[in-house]
Amino acid sequence: MPITVRRAIEVMGLFFLGWIIVLGNGVLAPILMAFFISIMLLPLYRFFRKYKFPEMLAISISLLVLLIIGGLIIWFFSYQISMLVQDFPVIQKNVMRHLSALSAWVERHSPFSTAEQMELIRTRSSGLLNYAGNFLSGAALSVTSVFVFVALLPIYIFLMLFYRNLLLRFVFLWFPEEMHARVGDVLREMQVIIKSYLFGLLIQVSYMTVLLGGILLIIGIKHAILIGLIFAFLNLIPYVGALLGNIIGVLLTLASSSELWPIFAVLGTIAVVQFLDNNILMPRIVGSKVKINAMATIVGVLIGGEIAGIAGMFLSLPIIAVLKIIFDRSHTFRQWGVLFGDERPDRSPMKDPALRDKSEAVHKELKRENKIEPPHEDE
Repeated sequence: MPITVRRAIEVMGLFFLGWIIVLGNGVLAPILMAFFISIMLLPLYRFFRKYKFPEMLAISISLLVLLIIGGLIIWFFSYQISMLVQDFPVIQKNVMRHLSALSAWVERHSPFSTAEQMELIRTRSSGLLNYAGNFLSGAALSVTSVFVFVALLPIYIFLMLFYRNLLLRFVFLWFPEEMHARVGDVLREMQVIIKSYLFGLLIQVSYMTVLLGGILLIIGIKHAILIGLIFAFLNLIPYVGALLGNIIGVLLTLASSSELWPIFAVLGTIAVVQFLDNNILMPRIVGSKVKINAMATIVGVLIGGEIAGIAGMFLSLPIIAVLKIIFDRSHTFRQWGVLFGDERPDRSPMKDPALRDKSEAVHKELKRENKIEPPHEDE
């Protein structure tokens, strides 16, 4: 087949795949989330099976552990929110004080007086209320979809664990027998990467909440644990989440305090904790087994958010990692693995013809230069 025809088929395949994903995002998002969580539950399931637990009981206990952990997280978050609601009169008072100070600053540095500012707010209030109504109606639909999403998750996880051997056989039957060893390597590598990534995120949320919330609590910031918890979860979304976490942290601090110094304390603490997380803690926990470059990460997060909202943003990175593993193992699609990866050559392919080659030797050499470790099956 001519190479131009093959590339045209690849592009068309990507287009139709993206179209299917956009149309079926409500169905695919919980299935993908269940797939990743079921792989994370495999060690626990195998532990119970090792001690001769019946298969259904081993799956049920593993699922129950997951539900208990999820329930504890929801309870803890709800408790922190209830404490924030109790402080609503103080928050309202602080917000009015800050708004008055802002209005006075605007009056000093612009031709608009306080009365003119109030008139502008009144004229714009009807449009704001209409926007709020539309937002709340959309939020109601979002809450309904979240409940459906959460309700389907345990069902899908149970079925994936129960039918795991059937699903594996389905995958192997797609390929000729001479490729089964390579397919098995890809599946094992995917399992190691997904487990490492998801367990790393669970540990990351825990220590980010304790570290950030604890430091802010010692400094004397109100609702320190809530700020730490929100930032820890938003930080799971690459790049975008950290920005949102900073904004929410500042808004909570601004609303809870009549002074400005706590804002700088929160921003400084977040910056220090994030530096420790990015450069010391997270690399040691997750390791450097798969590296996704920043461009692919940002584009993937934005596309995932456009397709499936918060769930899509969270799922984007493990999906890209899985696709990279598959592409790296395929000689035909290796260029896509290069596009996603961070195996950056020091030399230009324009000057070094060896870097234009798809060979396994060149690929391994670039991984070695960029200190990317191969995954191990015993992890």
